Amino acid sequence: MTDSIASDLEPVGTPAPARVDHPAKRVAKQFVEDPVAVVGLVLFLLVALVALLAPVLAPQNPYDLAQLDIMDGGLPPGEASFGTGMTYWLGTDTQGRDMVSAIMYGLRISLFVATVSLGLAITIGTVVGVTAAYFGGRIDSLIMRIVDLQLSFPAILIALILLALLGRGVDKVVLALVIVQWAYYARTVRGSAIVERRKDYIDAARCLALSDRRIMFRHLLPNCVPPLIVVATVQIAQAIALEATLSFLGVGVPITEPSLGLLIANGYDYLLSGRYWISLFPGIALVVTIIAINLVGDRLRDVLNPRLSS
Repeated sequence: MTDSIASDLEPVGTPAPARVDHPAKRVAKQFVEDPVAVVGLVLFLLVALVALLAPVLAPQNPYDLAQLDIMDGGLPPGEASFGTGMTYWLGTDTQGRDMVSAIMYGLRISLFVATVSLGLAITIGTVVGVTAAYFGGRIDSLIMRIVDLQLSFPAILIALILLALLGRGVDKVVLALVIVQWAYYARTVRGSAIVERRKDYIDAARCLALSDRRIMFRHLLPNCVPPLIVVATVQIAQAIALEATLSFLGVGVPITEPSLGLLIANGYDYLLSGRYWISLFPGIALVVTIIAINLVGDRLRDVLNPRLSS
């Protein structure tokens, strides 16, 4: 009886309260509306999974000399090993390494270098960009002049000079990519932080006598994350391509830890002799990885910044 009276007293036609989705759910919902982006995400996750599980999935360890047979060198795709009878579905290189296994291990090195350099570059660039935007004045001018100076030179040129001084090695390539990339994140974060710095919640935090560090990293920085995500997805693809280029030129990772770029370089001299598969299949793996990341990045850009969708 009481329920019926209460329902009669409610105004007729009162709209139900609007349901507000969490920002992450909204982004995910808009992202899956584009089937091309979903395909790119699935491809990238598949590549990452194959690289992560390479020691388990690969038919052989291509860098264990005990598992290699020089008699199997240069076999075309689909041929079987003379000794073990194992079928090499993508052929072998001149040293008898299975190309399927070599590509899996090459993906591990390429993704490791790109991911580690991405994390370090984002950390450095974020701190520098937020500092420049928050304090402004001479600090901002000095930092941005350094950023503009670095961005005025091609990234490949800076990386080549650094590796010529540092030498070859995975850690050297990571360091070179960090130095090349941090300026992109610093400029992106600074642009977003300048807009956020003028808003009322920053003034309120200052009135509460919060420390500059807390305001910068607890209140200002979280609102600068969306454009940072977009830049990161683009830069990780560029990092993979740049590492492959450096390794192809012979100044990147050593031959004991080859990446996709070094695998392509190993087969370059044999293209004219008809052994195309030594360079072709690592090149396809590299292109597929970069395209998949770019498809995800393009969709994230449209979702996080609809003004750029046109």
